[in-house]
Amino acid sequence: MADLADRIRTRLIPALVTAFGVTMLAAGLLSYTGGVTADSLASPSPSIVTAAPTSTPLITFPPLSSSVLPTASPSAPADRVATRVRVAALKIDLPVVAPPPGDAYPLCNVAMYLQDLGQPGQGRATYLYAHARTGMFLPMLDASLVQDGKSMLGMVVEVWTSDNQRFLYDITEVRRHQTDLNDAANATTEQLWLQTSEGPKGTPGKLQVIAEPLSQEAADPADAHPVAKPLVCG
Repeated sequence: MADLADRIRTRLIPALVTAFGVTMLAAGLLSYTGGVTADSLASPSPSIVTAAPTSTPLITFPPLSSSVLPTASPSAPADRVATRVRVAALKIDLPVVAPPPGDAYPLCNVAMYLQDLGQPGQGRATYLYAHARTGMFLPMLDASLVQDGKSMLGMVVEVWTSDNQRFLYDITEVRRHQTDLNDAANATTEQLWLQTSEGPKGTPGKLQVIAEPLSQEAADPADAHPVAKPLVCG
Protein backbone atom coordinates (compact mmCIF):
# COMPACT_ATOMS: atom_id res chain seq x y z
CA MET A 1 0.00 0.00 0.00
CA ALA A 2 2.99 2.29 0.61
CA ASP A 3 3.99 1.80 -3.02
CA LEU A 4 0.49 2.81 -4.12
CA ALA A 5 0.65 5.95 -1.99
CA ASP A 6 4.06 6.80 -3.42
CA ARG A 7 2.83 6.36 -7.01
CA ILE A 8 -0.21 8.52 -6.42
CA ARG A 9 1.82 11.14 -4.58
CA THR A 10 4.42 11.48 -7.30
CA ARG A 11 1.91 11.47 -10.17
CA LEU A 12 -0.81 13.67 -8.75
CA ILE A 13 0.66 16.07 -6.21
CA PRO A 14 2.06 18.60 -8.73
CA ALA A 15 -1.44 19.09 -10.13
CA LEU A 16 -3.30 18.94 -6.85
CA VAL A 17 -1.47 21.10 -4.29
CA THR A 18 -3.55 24.17 -3.46
CA ALA A 19 -3.12 27.53 -1.80
CA PHE A 20 -4.04 25.90 1.50
CA GLY A 21 -0.71 24.08 1.41
CA VAL A 22 -2.24 20.62 1.14
CA THR A 23 0.46 18.06 0.40
CA MET A 24 -1.21 14.73 1.15
CA LEU A 25 -2.41 12.76 -1.87
CA ALA A 26 -5.96 12.36 -0.67
CA ALA A 27 -6.44 15.86 0.64
CA GLY A 28 -4.85 17.20 -2.51
CA LEU A 29 -7.39 15.58 -4.79
CA LEU A 30 -10.24 16.43 -2.49
CA SER A 31 -9.26 20.06 -2.17
CA TYR A 32 -8.90 20.57 -5.91
CA THR A 33 -12.24 19.36 -7.21
CA GLY A 34 -14.41 22.32 -6.34
CA GLY A 35 -17.57 23.25 -8.18
CA VAL A 36 -18.84 26.77 -8.63
CA THR A 37 -22.59 26.41 -8.49
CA ALA A 38 -23.06 25.37 -4.87
CA ASP A 39 -22.59 27.51 -1.78
CA SER A 40 -20.15 26.48 0.92
CA LEU A 41 -21.76 24.46 3.66
CA ALA A 42 -22.15 26.04 7.08
CA SER A 43 -20.88 23.10 9.12
CA PRO A 44 -17.35 21.74 8.51
CA SER A 45 -17.85 18.78 10.82
CA PRO A 46 -17.60 15.44 8.98
CA SER A 47 -20.77 13.38 8.93
CA ILE A 48 -21.49 9.84 7.75
CA VAL A 49 -24.85 8.23 7.02
CA THR A 50 -24.95 4.49 6.41
CA ALA A 51 -27.62 2.07 5.27
CA ALA A 52 -28.83 -0.72 7.53
CA PRO A 53 -27.21 -4.07 6.67
CA THR A 54 -30.58 -5.47 5.58
CA SER A 55 -31.67 -2.50 3.51
CA THR A 56 -33.12 -3.22 0.07
CA PRO A 57 -31.55 -1.40 -2.89
CA LEU A 58 -33.77 1.26 -4.40
CA ILE A 59 -34.03 -0.03 -7.96
CA THR A 60 -35.30 2.76 -10.20
CA PHE A 61 -35.33 0.84 -13.47
CA PRO A 62 -36.38 -2.69 -14.56
CA PRO A 63 -34.36 -5.34 -12.69
CA LEU A 64 -31.91 -7.51 -14.56
CA SER A 65 -33.28 -10.74 -15.99
CA SER A 66 -30.06 -12.47 -15.03
CA SER A 67 -26.87 -11.36 -13.33
CA VAL A 68 -23.88 -12.56 -11.41
CA LEU A 69 -22.31 -10.91 -8.42
CA PRO A 70 -18.96 -9.39 -9.34
CA THR A 71 -15.98 -10.82 -7.52
CA ALA A 72 -12.31 -10.02 -7.36
CA SER A 73 -11.37 -11.95 -10.48
CA PRO A 74 -7.75 -12.40 -11.55
CA SER A 75 -9.09 -12.71 -15.10
CA ALA A 76 -10.57 -9.20 -15.09
CA PRO A 77 -9.00 -7.35 -18.03
CA ALA A 78 -6.08 -5.28 -16.86
CA ASP A 79 -6.96 -2.54 -19.35
CA ARG A 80 -10.64 -2.29 -18.34
CA VAL A 81 -11.70 1.24 -17.44
CA ALA A 82 -14.99 2.87 -16.54
CA THR A 83 -16.62 4.65 -19.48
CA ARG A 84 -20.01 5.76 -18.18
CA VAL A 85 -21.75 6.32 -14.83
CA ARG A 86 -25.48 6.70 -14.20
CA VAL A 87 -27.55 7.27 -11.09
CA ALA A 88 -31.03 7.10 -12.57
CA ALA A 89 -32.76 8.24 -9.38
CA LEU A 90 -30.77 11.49 -9.47
CA LYS A 91 -30.86 11.91 -13.27
CA ILE A 92 -27.08 11.68 -13.43
CA ASP A 93 -25.66 10.15 -16.62
CA LEU A 94 -22.10 11.01 -17.62
CA PRO A 95 -19.31 9.65 -19.79
CA VAL A 96 -16.25 8.74 -17.73
CA VAL A 97 -12.77 9.62 -18.98
CA ALA A 98 -9.19 9.42 -17.77
CA PRO A 99 -7.64 12.60 -16.37
CA PRO A 100 -5.39 14.44 -18.82
CA PRO A 101 -1.70 13.56 -18.38
CA GLY A 102 -0.29 15.36 -15.36
CA ASP A 103 -3.57 17.00 -14.37
CA ALA A 104 -6.31 15.45 -12.22
CA TYR A 105 -8.43 18.61 -12.00
CA PRO A 106 -11.95 17.70 -13.19
CA LEU A 107 -13.06 18.59 -16.66
CA CYS A 108 -16.65 19.65 -17.32
CA ASN A 109 -19.37 17.51 -18.94
CA VAL A 110 -17.72 14.25 -17.82
CA ALA A 111 -16.76 12.28 -14.75
CA MET A 112 -13.18 11.10 -14.30
CA TYR A 113 -11.56 8.14 -12.58
CA LEU A 114 -8.60 8.06 -10.25
CA GLN A 115 -6.09 6.05 -12.23
CA ASP A 116 -4.08 4.69 -9.31
CA LEU A 117 -7.05 2.94 -7.74
CA GLY A 118 -9.14 0.11 -9.19
CA GLN A 119 -11.66 -0.38 -11.97
CA PRO A 120 -14.97 -2.28 -11.82
CA GLY A 121 -14.57 -6.00 -11.20
CA GLN A 122 -10.95 -5.78 -10.08
CA GLY A 123 -11.73 -6.27 -6.40
CA ARG A 124 -10.69 -2.80 -5.25
CA ALA A 125 -12.21 0.65 -4.94
CA THR A 126 -13.18 2.41 -8.16
CA TYR A 127 -13.08 6.19 -7.57
CA LEU A 128 -15.08 8.49 -9.87
CA TYR A 129 -15.33 12.23 -9.42
CA ALA A 130 -16.98 15.20 -11.11
CA HIS A 131 -17.86 18.80 -10.46
CA ALA A 132 -20.99 19.78 -8.53
CA ARG A 133 -22.44 21.53 -11.55
CA THR A 134 -25.62 21.27 -13.58
CA GLY A 135 -25.46 18.19 -15.78
CA MET A 136 -22.75 16.64 -13.62
CA PHE A 137 -22.79 15.58 -9.94
CA LEU A 138 -24.79 18.56 -8.61
CA PRO A 139 -27.89 16.40 -7.84
CA MET A 140 -25.73 14.33 -5.53
CA LEU A 141 -24.67 17.43 -3.62
CA ASP A 142 -28.26 18.70 -3.45
CA ALA A 143 -29.44 15.37 -2.03
CA SER A 144 -26.68 15.44 0.59
CA LEU A 145 -28.02 18.70 2.05
CA VAL A 146 -31.19 16.98 3.30
CA GLN A 147 -30.71 14.68 6.30
CA ASP A 148 -27.07 14.19 5.35
CA GLY A 149 -28.03 12.49 2.10
CA LYS A 150 -30.16 9.74 3.62
CA SER A 151 -32.38 9.64 0.53
CA MET A 152 -29.45 8.36 -1.54
CA LEU A 153 -29.07 5.19 0.52
CA GLY A 154 -30.30 2.25 -1.55
CA MET A 155 -30.07 4.05 -4.88
CA VAL A 156 -28.45 2.03 -7.64
CA VAL A 157 -25.41 3.26 -9.56
CA GLU A 158 -24.63 1.81 -12.98
CA VAL A 159 -21.10 1.83 -14.34
CA TRP A 160 -20.25 0.71 -17.88
CA THR A 161 -16.73 -0.30 -18.87
CA SER A 162 -14.54 -0.28 -21.95
CA ASP A 163 -14.96 -4.04 -22.44
CA ASN A 164 -18.74 -3.70 -22.74
CA GLN A 165 -19.77 -4.69 -19.23
CA ARG A 166 -22.32 -3.09 -16.92
CA PHE A 167 -21.79 -3.12 -13.17
CA LEU A 168 -24.51 -2.25 -10.67
CA TYR A 169 -23.78 -0.92 -7.19
CA ASP A 170 -26.00 -0.15 -4.18
CA ILE A 171 -25.32 3.12 -2.33
CA THR A 172 -24.68 2.21 1.31
CA GLU A 173 -22.92 5.24 2.74
CA VAL A 174 -22.84 9.02 2.35
CA ARG A 175 -19.94 10.99 3.78
CA ARG A 176 -19.98 14.78 3.95
CA HIS A 177 -17.14 17.26 4.59
CA GLN A 178 -14.43 14.67 3.94
CA THR A 179 -10.76 15.62 3.60
CA ASP A 180 -9.07 12.35 2.68
CA LEU A 181 -9.61 9.22 0.63
CA ASN A 182 -7.60 6.85 2.78
CA ASP A 183 -10.42 4.30 3.05
CA ALA A 184 -10.74 4.10 -0.73
CA ALA A 185 -7.00 3.68 -1.18
CA ASN A 186 -6.93 0.94 1.46
CA ALA A 187 -10.01 -0.96 0.25
CA THR A 188 -9.42 -4.68 -0.33
CA THR A 189 -12.91 -5.48 -1.66
CA GLU A 190 -14.99 -4.29 -4.62
CA GLN A 191 -16.41 -0.81 -3.97
CA LEU A 192 -17.51 2.24 -5.93
CA TRP A 193 -16.76 5.74 -4.64
CA LEU A 194 -18.30 8.88 -6.11
CA GLN A 195 -16.95 12.30 -5.17
CA THR A 196 -18.08 15.85 -5.76
CA SER A 197 -17.39 19.24 -4.22
CA GLU A 198 -19.37 20.97 -1.51
CA GLY A 199 -18.69 24.54 -2.54
CA PRO A 200 -16.58 26.84 -4.74
CA LYS A 201 -13.02 25.97 -5.70
CA GLY A 202 -10.90 25.79 -2.56
CA THR A 203 -13.64 24.46 -0.27
CA PRO A 204 -11.70 21.79 1.66
CA GLY A 205 -14.46 19.30 2.53
CA LYS A 206 -15.89 17.04 -0.19
CA LEU A 207 -18.87 14.75 -0.54
CA GLN A 208 -18.19 11.03 -0.94
CA VAL A 209 -20.84 8.45 -1.78
CA ILE A 210 -19.89 4.79 -1.34
CA ALA A 211 -21.64 1.89 -3.06
CA GLU A 212 -21.28 -1.88 -2.82
CA PRO A 213 -21.46 -4.29 -5.79
CA LEU A 214 -24.75 -5.87 -6.83
CA SER A 215 -24.28 -7.43 -10.25
CA GLN A 216 -22.44 -7.55 -13.54
CA GLU A 217 -23.65 -8.35 -17.05
CA ALA A 218 -22.70 -7.89 -20.69
CA ALA A 219 -23.74 -4.52 -22.11
CA ASP A 220 -24.61 -3.11 -25.51
CA PRO A 221 -21.43 -1.47 -26.86
CA ALA A 222 -23.45 1.62 -27.74
CA ASP A 223 -24.44 1.99 -24.08
CA ALA A 224 -20.90 1.37 -22.87
CA HIS A 225 -19.25 3.92 -25.16
CA PRO A 226 -21.07 7.26 -24.95
CA VAL A 227 -19.61 10.18 -26.85
CA ALA A 228 -17.59 12.22 -24.38
CA LYS A 229 -17.23 15.96 -24.97
CA PRO A 230 -15.07 17.14 -22.08
CA LEU A 231 -14.44 20.84 -21.65
CA VAL A 232 -12.02 22.79 -19.52
CA CYS A 233 -14.26 24.40 -16.95
CA GLY A 234 -14.47 28.16 -17.00
